[in-house]
Formats: sequence, C-alpha cells, structure tokens
Amino acid sequence: MDWIQVGRTSNKEYQCKMKETIENGFRKKINGVTSVYYEGYWIKCYEPPVDNLSAKKYLIQSLTRRLFNHMEHGINIPGKLLDDVRAAYEAENDPRKKRVKGAMLAGALFNRAADIFTHLVDLEASGVEILPGNDLMHTCGLHLREALEFGKLVKHRNGDEGIDELWGEPFKAFIMPIEDFYEGRYLKIAMTMKNIDQTADYMARCIKNDPRFPGLDQLILNYAKMAKRKCETLRTDDDVFDVWSDFVVAGEEVTSFAPQDSDSHDVETRVDILDVKHMLKAGVRLIAFITRARTPMPKSTEMYLGECERYKSRVCRSKD
Repeated sequence: MDWIQVGRTSNKEYQCKMKETIENGFRKKINGVTSVYYEGYWIKCYEPPVDNLSAKKYLIQSLTRRLFNHMEHGINIPGKLLDDVRAAYEAENDPRKKRVKGAMLAGALFNRAADIFTHLVDLEASGVEILPGNDLMHTCGLHLREALEFGKLVKHRNGDEGIDELWGEPFKAFIMPIEDFYEGRYLKIAMTMKNIDQTADYMARCIKNDPRFPGLDQLILNYAKMAKRKCETLRTDDDVFDVWSDFVVAGEEVTSFAPQDSDSHDVETRVDILDVKHMLKAGVRLIAFITRARTPMPKSTEMYLGECERYKSRVCRSKD
C-alpha cells in the first residue's frame, strides 16, 4: 500500500488516504486551508493574479530577487553593462575565469530582459498597446533564453552546484500563462518537500539508536516538518512570521542539542561527538538551502548523504 505524505502533518485524516486514489492537481480544504495535491504531498495553494503584463512584471521582478539571493556573489550585473561583460567573457581564455565571467554574463542578460519588460509595462500603463509580436518582447525572450543557457555556469552560494531551475523560472513566467506557471511551481514544491524528507530521514536514522542523542531524531523530523511548512508559505502570508520563526528555532534545536557523555575525557568519544555535531549542522544547513530555494538540490544532497554514510561506516568499524 502506498501512503501519501502531508506537508502539514497535523491532520491525520489525510495521512491515511492511499496515494493512487488522488490525482496530481486535486484541490481540497484541509483545516480550512485550500491545498493542492502533488506527488504525495498536500501543498498550500494560492489564487494566481490576473494574467497581464503588470502581473508578469511583478512576478519576474520577484523571481529576479529570489534568483540572485541564492546564487554566488558578484553576478548581479546591471543590464546596461551587457555588451561589456559579453566582451570580457569572449576574450577570457582561462577556463575557471571564463566560468565566472559566463555567470556574470547570465546575470547581465537576466537584468537586461527585466529592464526591457519593465519599460514595456510602463508603456502599456501609458496606453500604448504592446502586442505579443513586439520586437522588444521578442528581444526580451531571447535574453531570458540566453540567460538560462549561461545560468548553467552559475553556482549556488554553497558552492556545490548550480540550480538550473531558478534560471528557468523567469523564462517560464515570460512565456507561460501565469496560472500554468503557478501550477508548475506546486509540482516543484512537492519535489522539494521530498528532498527535505529524504535528507531529514537519513539524518534521523544515523543517530536514532545512539544512546548519546536520545530524542534528537524526533527534533530532526520536526525540523523537516517546519521546513516543508516554510516551503509552501509565501512571504505575503499572514502567518509568515510564525512560520519563519518556527523553522529557524526548529533548526537551532537540532544544532544546539547537548549529547550525553559530551564531557567525556576519552579522545575517541569526543571526536566522534564532534563529527556528529558537524554532520547535523551540515544537514540543517542543507535543508535550509533547499527550503529557501524551493527547489531540489540533488548534487548537494548526494554529497551530504555520502558524508553521513562515511560516518556510519566508521562507527560500525570502531565497534567491531
């Protein structure tokens, strides 16, 4: 039997429904909140704005801020410098520097597209009709598409991987009806929640039977629950202050957990405890990155789970 998971797990009624009886995109009120079902998760959903250029402008600006907030530093290049940064990229021969300048070029392309779109919206507000075939609209689309290609060179701020999905979102928002764009994001949030659960479940299993960390596995799972709640909540939501503070505090409860025998004078025991605390801090940090980006981070997750596996293997060898 394939049971569903719930983003907000307080309502046990929905934890006991079979996954195959619910189709992706199905909506239902849960505890008074309209939620949509995707890939085993119920996700809080919102009414999309009216589909017009002004709404797309606001959406693309929001996606722009979110994109640069999660990417490596130094790539938020103004659109007016597009020609300069392109020339610098094309003239660079050092592969490592060329990657960085390519990332800067992605930022400039992205900002140039946003500049064009902003001015088009201003013209529309002045009564100028902007048709879909408008040359500037076409140029805007080309810049976004090119930014998506160069965005593959950009790394997340953790330095482990890029997040191509974040670069693709503005282009999707540009070419798709807003309602379809929002619906696609719910699917992405579901996959993000699955990534959060995967990471937290592995963390919890690593220390569940360790007598030095009694109850810590439940704190980790609670952190995942708060992370999923944060993942589905918009910043404009009335309860965002409680959601964010609950999420932060839940993470602090994991990283500040005081293990038993932490004052042991045995060197091996103290080193082992330090390893566990390092592993927990890295896991909390990874889940925070995934949650804030609202997109899965498979490479970072694979690297972290490998680190956990190496710890488990070392502990098993030390017990033999």
